[in-house]
Amino acid sequence: MRRRRAVVVAAALMAAPAVPPPAVAALVRAPAPEAMAARCEALGKLRLPDTSIVSAALVPAKAAETTVVGEAPGYRSFCRVVARVRSAPGSDVGVEIWLPVEGWAGVFHGNGNGGFAGILASGYSGMADGLRRGFATATTDTGTAPATPLEGDALIGQPRKWRDWARLSTHAMTVTGKAITRAFYGRDAKRAYYTGCSTGGQQGLIEALYYPADYDGILVGAPVINRTWGHAAVLWDYAAAHRTPASLLSAGKLKLLNKAAIATCWRQGHGLAGDPFVSDPMSCQFDPGLLQCKGTVSDNCLTEGEVATARAFYSGPTSRDGRPRYFGWLPGSEMPDTFGWSFLQTPINGQPPFGGLFKWVFGADWDWKRFDFDRDMPEVQARLDGIVNDATRGSLQGFVARGGKLIIYHGLADTLVAPGQSVAFYERQAAQLGGAGKLEDNARLFLAPGMMHCGGGAGPDAFNATLGIPPRPPVDDAEHDIFSALIAWTDTGAAPDRIITTKFSGEDKSAIEMQRPICPYPAKAVYRGSGATRSAGNFTCARSVR
Repeated sequence: MRRRRAVVVAAALMAAPAVPPPAVAALVRAPAPEAMAARCEALGKLRLPDTSIVSAALVPAKAAETTVVGEAPGYRSFCRVVARVRSAPGSDVGVEIWLPVEGWAGVFHGNGNGGFAGILASGYSGMADGLRRGFATATTDTGTAPATPLEGDALIGQPRKWRDWARLSTHAMTVTGKAITRAFYGRDAKRAYYTGCSTGGQQGLIEALYYPADYDGILVGAPVINRTWGHAAVLWDYAAAHRTPASLLSAGKLKLLNKAAIATCWRQGHGLAGDPFVSDPMSCQFDPGLLQCKGTVSDNCLTEGEVATARAFYSGPTSRDGRPRYFGWLPGSEMPDTFGWSFLQTPINGQPPFGGLFKWVFGADWDWKRFDFDRDMPEVQARLDGIVNDATRGSLQGFVARGGKLIIYHGLADTLVAPGQSVAFYERQAAQLGGAGKLEDNARLFLAPGMMHCGGGAGPDAFNATLGIPPRPPVDDAEHDIFSALIAWTDTGAAPDRIITTKFSGEDKSAIEMQRPICPYPAKAVYRGSGATRSAGNFTCARSVR
């Protein structure tokens, strides 16, 4: 489950110069263009186990140019290879890899997908960033075509595709991508990195847990860890908002709720005056009932039905007797103008978002209105838990033992994938390894206040070039770009102690509205007590806050 960013043509995404700097170009002395074109086309005849090469063609470099709508980035020449891996009946995993013709940095870079996947293009933004850095960069459709990121009905009755989507396809992409990289350059990559968010975050955790030798460094955002209950939480929210015609929360009521939550958390000491978000929503206690209309219904209060909807969102799925079954939304995440509550309340082809997973269990005629969480979730768990929930199990022990580095980030205003599960995952892994002190040498978790799912939201959200959020931070700035921080940590052993996040404003998103550090969990950004709260320099990372 990942916020759908517009899929831009590859040429518009690749901001690397057509001619790399001498220091980079010296890493790989490429033959003449004609020879490289021939070498690229020869990959079409490459023989790999269970793999067919669909196409292999050279994409010429394109220089950056100024247009009437601004600067259009250029990109370096690369060999584009599309392959399909069919290792078992019913399995058909698509893989695409871009191999820079000049300036290869000796790095293989794997990218994740979103939602039910099914397409290669949703990995292009991360691939563009990898190409800018001189990496051989790959993505996969996770073997779920003809599904799409938001629609999984095509996977009904396809258990092998469920397994490819949940666990197997990213490893297949990695093995195949590395083999194609070796064939093109004549040597193995010296480093391997992975980046992905949402479903892509889950893919990265699966790699660390079950295929620890695949990557030296893994960066994952908002990972879907418990897939069955994650989809159940979306269904829970959708059902709460559509229980009656009066249950749906309007944009105005969401803004009212958001304003009240921020004010309440500020009074409790979990936010700063003037911030349009909550700094520490996990510590805040907020009851939307304080907004319930006392008399005449108006835009300045919530009806009884609206309060019930809001409480359901905050509680998350519960049993009939009120026991919590999963995570709910955090105070301050009520943002109607972003990918959040409004999305969760909006049907997709008349169905709840991501409801296709339940059709895998109950069939194509499944009716969400008749779903009973106490009665039906045990059947969902019995059928799918052992197939799609591998991220809830496994240990990072092997990844840690070989010196791998893992960074997880999660927006604290994420209403699609609960940030609480990333905290629970991190704490579980720390306990298995003997404490947080042993885990933090190899894995760190960064929580971003006010950030929604993989980006967006009222808080600073620009700190990861792979997300394609313009304007991108410098790709070699480890303090402002979390992928660069992962690379530096892997290469030098210097663990990131903070990442500076930026909120941009203006029509072209060129003005800096605010900067704030995010800190490795359990540390939090604490205001020093003087200076502008919109400047990151006036904050420090502290492990104990109030």
